[in-house]
Amino acid sequence: MDPELRVKIIRDAREGGAEVRTDPRASSTGYPFKVVQVEGSVAVPEVYEARPRVCDNGYLREPVSTGGGSIAYRCAAEPVAAYVAKGGSEEDTAGRRCLCNGLLATCGHPQVQKDGTVEPPIVTSGDDLGRLVGLLPADRDDYGADDVIRYLTGAASAL
Repeated sequence: MDPELRVKIIRDAREGGAEVRTDPRASSTGYPFKVVQVEGSVAVPEVYEARPRVCDNGYLREPVSTGGGSIAYRCAAEPVAAYVAKGGSEEDTAGRRCLCNGLLATCGHPQVQKDGTVEPPIVTSGDDLGRLVGLLPADRDDYGADDVIRYLTGAASAL
């Protein structure tokens, strides 16, 4: 994970402000997706609305028959007109986030679009993100494998 983003989320967890929302619309695949509500990410409505809709990695595209033996690929997170032109319904595009670009940004590799837009992250987590503080050493805003092992073996404070 991008180190600055990781520290921001860990600080939010330590301060009791880490929130995970199960978003039934975020994933272009139609599956509910657990999204951390973190500043600067597409979980923030203003960030989501400001991001141009684009699907340029296409890892989650679905193949659809265009008739006559041809196949097209569409993603509910791509531009609405493009999705509809490939036989999709406009309603399926509402609230969809580009997971491919968002997850790349989360791991520190955001794309820069032709217009200069830097892709914002989308951060996923389980519901117990707030319990992360049980792994955190008191003097640090980060943790490592040794802290996890200490927790799992009972040498750390209970979550």
